[in-house]
This record gives sequence, structure tokens and C-alpha cells, in this order.
Amino acid sequence: MRKEIALAVLLLGLAALSAAGCGGVRNRAERAERPANELVVAIGGEPEAGFDPTTGWGAYGSPLFQSTLLARDHNLTLVNDLAAGHEISTDGLTWTVRLRNDVKFSDDRPLTAEDVAYTFSAAARSGAVIDLNNMKSVAAVDGQTVKFRLNQPQSTFVNLLARIGIVPRHAHGPDYAVRPLGSGPFKFVQWDRGQQLIVEANPLYHGQQPYFQRITFLFMSDDAALAAAKAGQADLIAVPEAFARQEIAGMRLLALDSVDNRGIMFPFVAAGGRTKDGHPVGNDVTADLAIRRAINIAIDRQALADGVLGGFGSPAYSSSDGLPWWNPETVIQDANIDLARQILADAGWKESGNDGLLEKGDLQAQFTLVYPAADLTRKGLSLAVADQLRPLGIKIDVAGKSWEVIQAMMHANAVLFGWGSHDPLEMYNLYSSETRGIGWFNAGFYSNSVVDGYMAKALAATSEEEANRYWQKAQWDGQTGLSARGDAPWAWLVNLDHLYFVSEGLDLGRQRIQPHGHGWPVTANITEWRRKE
Repeated sequence: MRKEIALAVLLLGLAALSAAGCGGVRNRAERAERPANELVVAIGGEPEAGFDPTTGWGAYGSPLFQSTLLARDHNLTLVNDLAAGHEISTDGLTWTVRLRNDVKFSDDRPLTAEDVAYTFSAAARSGAVIDLNNMKSVAAVDGQTVKFRLNQPQSTFVNLLARIGIVPRHAHGPDYAVRPLGSGPFKFVQWDRGQQLIVEANPLYHGQQPYFQRITFLFMSDDAALAAAKAGQADLIAVPEAFARQEIAGMRLLALDSVDNRGIMFPFVAAGGRTKDGHPVGNDVTADLAIRRAINIAIDRQALADGVLGGFGSPAYSSSDGLPWWNPETVIQDANIDLARQILADAGWKESGNDGLLEKGDLQAQFTLVYPAADLTRKGLSLAVADQLRPLGIKIDVAGKSWEVIQAMMHANAVLFGWGSHDPLEMYNLYSSETRGIGWFNAGFYSNSVVDGYMAKALAATSEEEANRYWQKAQWDGQTGLSARGDAPWAWLVNLDHLYFVSEGLDLGRQRIQPHGHGWPVTANITEWRRKE
């Protein structure tokens, strides 16, 4: 098999060279030779840990092989999948989920409440990327009813019901991650590590049957994926912004909206503290509210989207622009240098010397902004922001570092981070007083008791609608909040478009706003994909 794959890769390279000399006719012919119900895609990295939902597989996009209790539609509204319905107790501590009675795994065994309870218990034990620390217990009440008990009310627990694919208790062994089995729209056929994954439609799937009966996922670099597309060997590829201006015969560029955001996290407290590991905490310049507000107002976000992102992005004002829990009042009037100057002047920042740098007492308006050195987009954004703010009298020293170094620096220096999730719990993690200095969350040690209160009420809510109202107030309630209108602990810059080349005639259905670029978010509606007649 290895030799066959190697030969296929060689032929792929030769096809790419041939296509370069034969124009677009061969490219279209290559794609046309595939059966209409088969697809070849290169849309993201390989899941190194395999395809086990209890250790994180399927958190972004479709879990392919497994089904979830709930799901989100193209409007990000929660709908039932395996669940027939669910209820939450008045104290928010007990969640009862009733299952459909017509679901089978692809091995023809019925899916029951025992499988659900087993899955969540295994996920909790794994200690992987799924945070189930608040789940006190889970048990099957009967064959079609599952009861979850929480330690504390958590409205965002509903998102775990929509993220964790259910595995079969009878088949979940040591090799499950490399040979998954589930009740999802596709069943596993073959995985050649570092090269490809092959799946086929699951005829026992309880939902909408996929149009495509066989899909091959190629794992390759951006350059190789582009060559495959040009050679007619791929129907769909994900590309970075640098490749988006290419012309590929028989394919079109699709730019999808996302909350895959980039923003500057500011150290919120004054310098002088230390973490338990001895890393410095705080920065006297960014601890000044006037500095943070002025920066937010002076930045030209549209220029960043047009220039650094080549037009494939949009201004960002929060970590959740356009999502159901987003507060549109967080949008501010940016690129207003005169207003920014007035804010600084009112706060006592004055120009002194010939370099135009602002000072306040013995403090100069200067700080370091670090970014992951290998990320060219974050480098471009960092340099562009520094250029935009220099006329304001603020000097930013831009530095590319490894993630290991950034982890030691991030509590005392501004950092160009990227986030973006379909779960408002991310907002809690980024801004709660309880998460200060924990992992990568709230690295700036932001704290506001009013914001904490709103987020506590959001978590205690027993409906998503009620929770969203409190998430929105946490961002801005007219007086204070975690957004640029309030404490401005971040300067959110842009949301990246997710870019794909799609073969002519391939319809990807109605796509939702995509989350941060891990996984394969474009597959979230994979059963809707089809070829146009």
C-alpha cells in the first residue's frame, strides 16, 4: 500500500507539470473522470491523534463518523441530532436528554443511552481538550434517556452536547482512534498516515443521506494542494491568503466569513507581579486605560483587512462578531486619530522631545508586541499596527518569538493572539477574573466585578436566549464592559476569511460563520454538499 501511495503522489506531480503545459482542458477532464458521487479534497491538517471524539476529534466541523446529541444549523441555532429533546432543571444542575429510538451504528448495533453515558464519561477521564470538569455525573436512566448532573449551573454545557460525537461502548477500544465506528453520515474505510483518509457514506445514517458516496481527504502542504488542484486531482482545497489570487482552470475561489479573529491582548495590571512560575506580570503602559482606548480608536481595521489580508477579511471588534451572543454595540468608531490624541491628552500623556513619543511623568508610551515568529499574517498585522500608531506618539516594538517564549512573556507584554469559537465559554475564559493567568486564557490578568457578575448570570441561565442577554451585557451594558467601549483589555483587529478553491459544479450548501481555523470547519454541513446537475 505504501508503494501504491508513493506512486500516486509521483503521478500527481507529473500531472501538475502536464497541466501547466496543456492549459485548463486537462484539469477539467481529470475532475470529470471521477464519478459524480466521489470527491477528493485537501482542506486542512491531519488529526494526529486520530478520530476519537473522547479525545477531541470533531470539535470543529463534522465528526464524520459519529453523531452528536445536538447540532447547530447554518444560523448557529441549536437543533436536535441524536436527541429527541432535552430539559434543564430550574436550578440548572440537572440536564435530561431523551434520545431518538431509530439510530444505529454503522455495524447495525442500536445506539442507546448507555453509549452516550459511556462517551461522556470517557471524555471526562481523557483530560484532553474537552473540558468536562463541571460534569459531576452522567448516567443512563433507561435505554433512551440520559441524565447529566453538574457541580455548578453552566448554560454553555449545551455546546458540549453539540460537540462531542457519541462512540459505541461495545467497540471503543485501544485502536478506536485509528479505526473509528459510529452513527455519523460516513464510515471509515482507510487511513494512510501523512497521506490520506478515505471514507464512504453510511447507509444506516439516520439523517440526510450524503450525496457523495466516497470522499478522499488528502493531507499535504499548501503548495502540494495547489498543485493537485491545478492538475485536476482535487475538487476542493483550503488555501492561505497568499494563494488566493491564483487562477485555477475549472475552479472558483470561495471566501467564507469567520470569527477566526486576530487581536492584541494587553497586560491589564501594572508591573511588579509574578506568576507561580516566576514569570513577570503587568505593564505600566498598557495598564493605562487611556492607552488602550486610544489604540482601539486609532487603529484602521479596514486598512488592515485590505492591506495585510489582501481584502480577504473584515474588521473585528470582539471575539464573537456576528454570533448569537455578540453585542453589536461593541463596534466603535475607529481610525479617528484626533479623538485618540484627545483621550491621551486628557489622561495626562504629553509629547516631549523631538521623536514625538508621548510621556506621562517618567513613563514613555512604548511597549513590546510579540507574535508567533512562524506566522506571517500575525507578523504583518503587528508591523502594520505599529506603523499606524507611531504618528499617535505610541511606539510599539514588534518581536517574533516561539510559543514557548511567548508563554513566558505574555503576562507582561502585549501579544497578537487568535481565537474564535462557536461557544461563548471562550468569552468567559478570556475575560473572567477566575481565569487570570491560567494557561493561555486571560494572560493580561483582566478583572471587572461587574463583568464577572454578568458572566455568572449567563452561565446560570437555563435558556440560551437568557444567557445571550447576559453575555451581551458583559461586553457593554452602557456603562462598562469587556469591549473597547469599556475597559478595552484587547484591541481586536480582523476576522480572517477562510478561503477555498472549489471545482465548478460543486455546491457546498449554506455555510455558517466559521470558527478559529483548527480542524475542518467547512465540513459542518457535509451532507448538504452535492454536484449541480
